[in-house]
Amino acid sequence: MNKMTIRDVDWQGKKALVRVDFNVPLSGGVITDDTRMRAALPTIKYLLDNGAAVILMSHLGRPKDGPDPKYSMKVTADHLAELISAPVHFVGETVGLEAEAAAAELQPGAVLVLENTRFIKGETKNDQAMAEQLGRLGDVFVNDAFGSAHRAHASTEGVAQHLPAVAGFLMEKELEYLGGALEDPKHPFVAIMGGAKVSDKIAVIESLLTKVDVILIGGGMANTFLAAQGYGMGKSLVETEALEQARSLMQTGAGQIELPVDFVVASAFADDAESRVVSVDEVPAEWRALDIGPATIAHYANRLAGAKTVVWNGPMGVFEMPAFAKGTVAIAEILAGLKDAVTIIGGGDSAAAVAQAGLEEKMSHVSTGGGASLEFLEGKVLPGVAALADK
Repeated sequence: MNKMTIRDVDWQGKKALVRVDFNVPLSGGVITDDTRMRAALPTIKYLLDNGAAVILMSHLGRPKDGPDPKYSMKVTADHLAELISAPVHFVGETVGLEAEAAAAELQPGAVLVLENTRFIKGETKNDQAMAEQLGRLGDVFVNDAFGSAHRAHASTEGVAQHLPAVAGFLMEKELEYLGGALEDPKHPFVAIMGGAKVSDKIAVIESLLTKVDVILIGGGMANTFLAAQGYGMGKSLVETEALEQARSLMQTGAGQIELPVDFVVASAFADDAESRVVSVDEVPAEWRALDIGPATIAHYANRLAGAKTVVWNGPMGVFEMPAFAKGTVAIAEILAGLKDAVTIIGGGDSAAAVAQAGLEEKMSHVSTGGGASLEFLEGKVLPGVAALADK
């Protein structure tokens, strides 16, 4: 990784303005999963231990029209105070006189959490006036929010025009693992692609075909690939508008793209629907494929057996329903059992599935950014990364 990190800065007496990803799930005003907050702790602790005052900014949810109390960052400030031993303050403003005063008063070894960046319209428009105001709050900008790095917002990209900008530890880890997989992977290199839609992943598949030895397809997108080969898919989700692209990908990736050989099909889209295993050429007219079947799991296990690098993005079926989660869980277990492979889980639903199976610790890297990791795997330049200072 050729970007400067927080290790390259002398923090004594400096104010670190840190973009974190505290966009945590809430239920009734309570944080239901603090994984993203915990992921930022190594960066926060390093800065505090090295003499910095730490100012944190993040978005939370999708507030429609300006400030909305249910998306206030106060809940994350209170929770952070339980996770670290340093004093944590909160200011009900993102930019402006109150925020500037709170930042100016902040002492080394203490943390200040700013209000939700998306309470200000200029955030998503990458408004330069807002970026400049953010720049007044700190001495150095630290981007540790990989999950938002694919967006050119005031708090991710704009502010880097007004302060020296470096990567936090989480950003560094994401770039090292994902960058390593793309630039210098060990072979055999296997990609596993799932999820509902082919259209979301066409560019990723095209990019990966130039790098991987094999791509294993599952999830709803497998239906579209099979329909493009002439298989009858019953009531399964098929993207008719993507059939031509699926056909073309199969030609480009002949010998590289592998599709399921059997499915778990169901009579309805429901966890308690009648279900059975059928081969791909036997999907009943009124039924729908909701998971990969046991023969596919066994075949994919074979293909993964000697892998040295694996990137997985997207579940193998409707894993939210226990009846159709077996394929996704099986893939997670296979990856967890690979001894000398680098296993990278590309955020989003795949990360949720691995967490659900309790196997996060067994993976080399679980990405915190669904959309960001997809764009990175596509080979796109992420604005939040491009804005960081080069080594």
